[in-house]
Amino acid sequence: MTEQFKMDAPATARRLDDMAQGLVGAPLDRPEGPLKVSGTATYANEWQVEGMVHGVMVRAPGNSGRVVLANREAVAQMPGVLAVIQDPRLLRNPAQGTANQAPIQGPEQAAYLGQLIAVVVAEEFEQARHAAQSLKVALENGEVMPVDPATAAVEPQEAKTLDQGDLDGAMAQAAFSVDVTYTTPSHSSTPMEPHASIASWDGEDLTLRGSYQMLKYNRNELSDALGIHPDRLRILSPYVGGGFGSKLGIAPEAVAAAIAAKEVGRPVSVALHRQQVYEATMRRSETTQRVRLAADAEGRLTGLGHDARVSNLPGESFAEPVLQASHFLYAGANRKMSMDLARVHRLCAGSVRAPGEAVGVTVFEGAMDELADKIGMDPVELRRRNIPEKDPESGKGFSSRRFREALDSGAETFGWADRPGVKERREGEWLIGYGMASAARVNVLMESQARVTLMPDGRLRVETDMTDIGTGTYAILGQIAGDMMGLPRDAVDVVLGDTTLPPASGSGGSWGASSSGTSVYLACEAIRKQLAARLEVEEGDLTLKDGMATFDNQTRSLSDILNGDEIAKVGHVQPGDTSEAVRQATFGAYFAEVAVHAASGETRVRRMHGTFAAGRILNAKTARSQCLGGMTFGIGIALTEELAFDPRDGHVANHNLAEYHIPVNADVPQLTVDLLEERDDWANPLQAKGIGELGICGAAAAIVNAIYNATGVRVRDYPATLDKVIAGM
Repeated sequence: MTEQFKMDAPATARRLDDMAQGLVGAPLDRPEGPLKVSGTATYANEWQVEGMVHGVMVRAPGNSGRVVLANREAVAQMPGVLAVIQDPRLLRNPAQGTANQAPIQGPEQAAYLGQLIAVVVAEEFEQARHAAQSLKVALENGEVMPVDPATAAVEPQEAKTLDQGDLDGAMAQAAFSVDVTYTTPSHSSTPMEPHASIASWDGEDLTLRGSYQMLKYNRNELSDALGIHPDRLRILSPYVGGGFGSKLGIAPEAVAAAIAAKEVGRPVSVALHRQQVYEATMRRSETTQRVRLAADAEGRLTGLGHDARVSNLPGESFAEPVLQASHFLYAGANRKMSMDLARVHRLCAGSVRAPGEAVGVTVFEGAMDELADKIGMDPVELRRRNIPEKDPESGKGFSSRRFREALDSGAETFGWADRPGVKERREGEWLIGYGMASAARVNVLMESQARVTLMPDGRLRVETDMTDIGTGTYAILGQIAGDMMGLPRDAVDVVLGDTTLPPASGSGGSWGASSSGTSVYLACEAIRKQLAARLEVEEGDLTLKDGMATFDNQTRSLSDILNGDEIAKVGHVQPGDTSEAVRQATFGAYFAEVAVHAASGETRVRRMHGTFAAGRILNAKTARSQCLGGMTFGIGIALTEELAFDPRDGHVANHNLAEYHIPVNADVPQLTVDLLEERDDWANPLQAKGIGELGICGAAAAIVNAIYNATGVRVRDYPATLDKVIAGM
């Protein structure tokens, strides 16, 4: 019943190139789109569960000390209040992505200001909120804990250290060199839908309706936190209103809802309010990054260095992997890289969209622009000259790479040849500048399963616990299944987001579509084989289109062949030797035009273009949408987004949408995207690679580089707010 496949060798069949239905790659609409825009798609906190009551989380007022609920008994007597819970199983912070076990637990000791340390449950939400706000939280025996990454204790990350050749010698002998330090602030994922869960028990069995990205891991994390077997736990997450990494691991509200529901004997809903989302979910770590580049007289890199300092809570192993793309993006024989992890008592750092490259490539591409300016070379040409033939550190080949084509195509589409010199173009009070940057993101295949059932009436059902966080999973899996089985898209039902279904890769790391899509592909391939066996023909000689099978000059309907039966198969893909045999990555290039006000330093992005290569594009519309979203995030990184921490106690000072400035409609011009044709046989049988995060990796650098071209001001402290720009002018 299960079709097992391990990716140990290149998958060269490329079957999806010739499927008669022609669904894969087409810019089809998302089938769940009408439900979402009409308000009928049920999100985590919208389920109506009989007898449901409400819980509101309570925060720690400091970052150290033993937590004491001073007036607990009085609050418990307030109208409607059912329980005031401070349970040792409550989470200190969310689990990291793919953790597969509970994160640090225990609300008795505060580790950061804003930590969720208790939950108040009441009949009505307003009663629970009032009681939670009335609860007086005291911290005993607290100390002044470090909150500043610049002065906190550091742990060198030895596993991420590289020293190849002689970088110091290369810098000393270079015809041109740069040695620059950039800083980037913390970012928040800021999904539109806050974190929310509804927990209900049936005896010893728990059902959790939650907003999560990676259900097979989330179930194990939640079961570990509660001390129950995973088989007694079901998570439902059919619709997720954005995650961007913040919903990868199980979060405090889910555990609180489960504990509370058990204690009060009724279903409990717990939703974080917006301030709690900013204070107690996941942040991207701030970074301090030093980049050193050494080049010969012709602009070829002879050495490069990338050193970073990031931060996290004590006890957390995650360190923002800013060096990832620096290992393979450009050539250079002499290479040195290192990372330090500072231990601070701020909210937990973890995966935020495109962890690592989102800020690592951004900084490196700023340094590359500085080198191009020093040499007097076109920034596009500098990058062309330094594309390595093979991975510059391991010597492995690239699985596929259309990096040069992305640079050339993007430059032509944008009109890069018309780029002015520094401070050469002005329109009234506005200084006009062009900037560009490269895009790169590692590619990963993850273990994933899906069940596909061909029904007696010829319809198809796809089932997996995979989630759709707004990325188009419902559409893509239906397209793959429809193509493989020769059925129109509306004859394929896709069911997602339920842990009773086969465990998928989950949505994260840009691996979701290719990993879960491969499992669907494998299941369909197994069904095709069984159909061919019934017809006594070779599977490769079977053509399926519009619900009909053509073979040996005969045509029969699928329902006729099934004769009242159904065929169900599970596809199961596992990563194999191809993950290590070659360097797998996606590539692209950004081009931006900005206008900077000569008097105020205000920057407006006037146009922006991205060209990307990410293997087979499974749906041109959803892929383009992902790139648009990434570039929009890049505008935020470049100009507006920054979590501000109080230097006294480390709390988030701008914990709301009014003061954490994500780009809004007025900030985003008409963005354009080109997707290059590509197949990567080393990636998976679909020849597809991840694209969800590629669109952000370096996007901000194109904008900040354009600010330099317009004004001559080099901003090395992100975001490039007007005060920093005007100070240089």
